Amino acid sequence: MKKISVLWIILDLIFLVVFNAIFFVAGGAEHSVSVWISYGFIHFAYFMLLLTPFLIRSGKSASVFGFALYSISAVYFFVEFAAGLVFIFISPEGYTSALLVQLCIAAIYGIMLISHMIANEHTAEPEEKRQDTIASTKLMSAKLKSLLGRISDKDAKKKVERVYDTVRTLPVQSRPNLAQMENHILQSINELEDAISRGDKERTITLASSLLQEVKSL
Repeated sequence: MKKISVLWIILDLIFLVVFNAIFFVAGGAEHSVSVWISYGFIHFAYFMLLLTPFLIRSGKSASVFGFALYSISAVYFFVEFAAGLVFIFISPEGYTSALLVQLCIAAIYGIMLISHMIANEHTAEPEEKRQDTIASTKLMSAKLKSLLGRISDKDAKKKVERVYDTVRTLPVQSRPNLAQMENHILQSINELEDAISRGDKERTITLASSLLQEVKSL
């Protein structure tokens, strides 16, 4: 296990060790049901705080989504910790009030957490597709730009320049079949590169014209 992982585990355990030490040393092991309910809810809130990083959707926007989820879990923990301490100090004989209050707090937390997770899923998918489209467009532009320096014929170079200019100014968008179309265009660019390498002017012009139509269809 890496040293940083061990340090994080130790850091996470500090609260549990200190809280339990104070709880049992100061109050002993004999408590009312309401106190044990509060004790359990405080631990649940803390474990949810530790579990939150594993609930964050992975991807390029993970830091943004993670901040929102972590904030919700942190607020829940502090609210629950405060409510739990109140019931621990008051220690009412009946357990109904302690259970209902902390159950309602946990329910509100669960609704907010799950709602944000669902919203993150809906937000992340289009954003990731958008980022993939940007990356794909940059790749196509870079390949076409590199080919321009290898074309000696003016007519052929002019045709490829038109394709390059069109690709470079493509609007960022997302459609269900866009990835498939982009893959096909990349294959066409590879064929164009092969024609240029062989010095086949006619083939280069034909492929550039066809490629231009494909790019315009995006």
